[in-house]
Amino acid sequence: MSWPRALKATARSGLTVERRRLEPLVAARAALGLALVVGATLALFGPGAAVSSAFGAFQAAIATFQRSWRPRPTLALASGASLAVSTFLGYVTGAGPHPGPFLVLLAVWTFLSGLAWAAGPTIGIIASSNVAMMLVTVTLPTSVAAAAGHAAMIAVGGLVQAALVVLLPVRRWGAQRDALADALAAEADYARRLRHDPTAAFDPVPLMTARSAAAVTPRQARRRPAELHGARGLAERIRPVLASLADPAVGASAEGPQRDRVRELLAAAAAVLDAAAHAIRLGEPVDLPPGAVAALRTPDTGAILSGPPRRAAVRLAALLDDVVETAEPRTETAPDAPTGPTPTGPTPTGPTPTGPTPTGTTHTGPTPTGPTPTGTTPTGPTPTGTTRARPTLLRLAPVVVARMRAELRPDSPVFRHAVRVTAVTAVGYVLGSALPLGHGYWAPMASVMVMRPDFSQTYSRSVARFGGTLVGVALATAVVRTADPGVYASAALAVACAFGMYLLMRTGYAASQVCVAAYVVFLLGMGGSAWTQTVYERVVLTLLGGVLAMLAYAVYPAWETPRLRGRLADWLVSDGRYAASVVAHYANPAGPVCADVREALLDTRAARIAWQEALDRATHEPVRHRGLSRAAADDAGHALAQFGRVAMLMEAHLPERGAPPVPAAATLAEALRHATERGGKAVRERRVPEWDELRETVASCGPLMEDPLLRKGAGLLLDALDDLAAALTPRT
Repeated sequence: MSWPRALKATARSGLTVERRRLEPLVAARAALGLALVVGATLALFGPGAAVSSAFGAFQAAIATFQRSWRPRPTLALASGASLAVSTFLGYVTGAGPHPGPFLVLLAVWTFLSGLAWAAGPTIGIIASSNVAMMLVTVTLPTSVAAAAGHAAMIAVGGLVQAALVVLLPVRRWGAQRDALADALAAEADYARRLRHDPTAAFDPVPLMTARSAAAVTPRQARRRPAELHGARGLAERIRPVLASLADPAVGASAEGPQRDRVRELLAAAAAVLDAAAHAIRLGEPVDLPPGAVAALRTPDTGAILSGPPRRAAVRLAALLDDVVETAEPRTETAPDAPTGPTPTGPTPTGPTPTGPTPTGTTHTGPTPTGPTPTGTTPTGPTPTGTTRARPTLLRLAPVVVARMRAELRPDSPVFRHAVRVTAVTAVGYVLGSALPLGHGYWAPMASVMVMRPDFSQTYSRSVARFGGTLVGVALATAVVRTADPGVYASAALAVACAFGMYLLMRTGYAASQVCVAAYVVFLLGMGGSAWTQTVYERVVLTLLGGVLAMLAYAVYPAWETPRLRGRLADWLVSDGRYAASVVAHYANPAGPVCADVREALLDTRAARIAWQEALDRATHEPVRHRGLSRAAADDAGHALAQFGRVAMLMEAHLPERGAPPVPAAATLAEALRHATERGGKAVRERRVPEWDELRETVASCGPLMEDPLLRKGAGLLLDALDDLAAALTPRT
């Protein structure tokens, strides 16, 4: 993509306003916290302290809106405390006649905030916001004692926001409920699409999001609702069963009575999953459609389906029964108390195509007439694993430090971002101070807030911030000149603008920046700054900060395009390990739930998402493909997706513990692992991978593998790798 096209695309992206579900109660709670802090400090300590406390409460509330699964009070406290420390140190270093010490602190603080992106976007955003707010708040105190007081007021602002989250909960566990419900709804949509396209693709992002949401701190683990415990693991197990039931290669025939029955089962599964998702999202009892229950309980399945499709149908029915049971909201009950679905759903024996199944017992046997108990769950604990632990903030600190140290290398995008944002902030601060405009901190503040580790976000946010600032300042100035509000009226207008920002935060950066710009105008007006000191220079300096950020990325970029082959190679290697883990269990049967297969699946899923995100970022970069064209990238991604899909189909039919082993599968698994590792090295070195040795192994092991599904799967895996090689072959 050329530079003009890239700039046009990023500008359009930055100015886009998305239609998202608004959360007015959450926004009102954040605005209430800000109003309480501003009103109390204004009455007790005056406008100066009120402005400081307002920045603390404002920033703490923003932290609670970040996409993090940590407790919101913890985020608010951490944000307020870190901003208080930053402000105090900033004033102490900048109190002297020379700006050198403060400039050094600003550079160090900014560099660390840039490295903080290694720990995730939430920590990165909070750290960057602290630097931006520090640039403003250090100008408010007049002495070290006053600086300590202002820092205390900032911390109090964070404390008030944290207290309100505890005292006025809005949809407690709402984010976790939504994540789990979205995962089940995605499975339902997948089942519907499989009815018409038996090889439909599945986006694993909802499942990955639900997995992140399932990790809890020890304190959260004691309060987590029972219905949030096990449905995610069940959804993970349902996905390959749905795919294996629908795929003609290993499931039912493409047409005829079997296909009609499979479509009926898929529709019923979609209805059950949707009902479970709705119940979990709202915390209500599961209300199952009678038609779906009847379709799953009919005894005709055993007469119509046979072999792998029949096994898949049995497993699907049993897993859906567990999903319904797990999704039921429950209170503390005795161990033998009934916890099954409501009378509108199936009976406690669960929906199954061949007869009743005791609650909590999963059919995993190869035949539909001999259920194999894999553990009972009478009160809803996770049936597929233990609780995932999330470290507390104190225990997270050494992890964050280790990740930041790991990024201290020249080729790291995070390190390059840290260097860029540090240089831009220092240059912006010097230029802003030298220009005869006053309030020179607007330039570095704008740079810190818009800069991100990737090109598209940095450029789109720069355009959005300037556009939002221009509109917000113009509107606020018109109000100030027309109404001439006093201190308390300015405070009320600032709180109203903050409410608008909290409400529109998820709709787009430009919309929220309109409210932020007006908020700062009213807030500084409350503190005594005339409106003429915050209009012209703020617009010009914001433009300067955005231009510096954009120039920095052009001069010292971290393009994703040249790294695409490395991302593709990582996906290939992880796919190969996943397939090898699945095939190896045919040689040493251990049942359908295997820890090594699960870990390999998570690795390949993460590698696939990393590839897709890198490809999306590279699409908007003004860089040539450098050895991997867009067409080749699309074809290669499709081939690896098919490779992973075949491995998933084989996973859906892993043999039971104690089943006859297939010794040839061990040889095939080792060949898959070595072949994909060599193939990954070839992709990184811009060579076309070769699969001759793997082809010979498949040919020699095929006659020794009695399981037709394993034999068919080995051929399909090799076909997918051939498609990958064809995609990477240079085209004349």
